[in-house]
Parts: sequence; structure tokens; C-alpha cells
Amino acid sequence: MAHGDITHIDIPVSDMGRASTFYSTLFGWAIAEAPGFEGYPMWRAPNGISGGGLAPRDEGFTEPRSYVEVDSIDDAIAVAKQVGGTVAMEKQPITETSAWAVIVDPDGNHIGLFEGVVG
Repeated sequence: MAHGDITHIDIPVSDMGRASTFYSTLFGWAIAEAPGFEGYPMWRAPNGISGGGLAPRDEGFTEPRSYVEVDSIDDAIAVAKQVGGTVAMEKQPITETSAWAVIVDPDGNHIGLFEGVVG
């Protein structure tokens, strides 16, 4: 993936089993937990490219969220702030080689940022 590509979409759910059945039956998505990411089943669309995760719904995460690949989360956050955005969640590690953060655009949309390589 390259800077600016959408990497995945998280879908907030209240019941993982029900959501897994719903999305796999409706869209043919393959849904499985990856080692080290228990409790966060990942989905993969039939095209083998599109994907994301089913994430626990909470008060701060109630709508699907797209994640965009960036070369540097720190740089992307600085630019977002310069053009009217804010930070909902500072940079957090995923693995030793990857991280994520969440910014808010001027209209209040939450956009995830992804940096690095998973796996």
C-alpha cells in the first residue's frame, strides 16, 4: 500500500458471533481472528484486497471507520492540525513495525491513520 490508500474499515459491533454470521453470509466475507489479535476478527472481501475488522462497539466507536495508510502518523497529525483537524486518539503501536491513530476532520468525521507493516 502507498500513502493515501485506504487500508481497511473497522465495523463496530455488539455481538461478534452475530456480526460474523451476518457479514459472511451477506457478502461472502472470510472472517477469522489472526494470532495475536484475538477478539478482533478480521474480514476479507472476495476480491482479496478489501478488508478490515469487527471491533467492539463502545461509546466512542459507534460508526464504521476507514483507515488510511500514511508514511508518518506524526507528520499526518501535524498537517491535519494545520488544516483544521483534531486528534481523537494519539499514535498507538499495533506491532513493532506498525501503529495507528485517529484524527477528526473539520466536519467531525473520525478517520483512522495506519503506518507501517503488520506481520
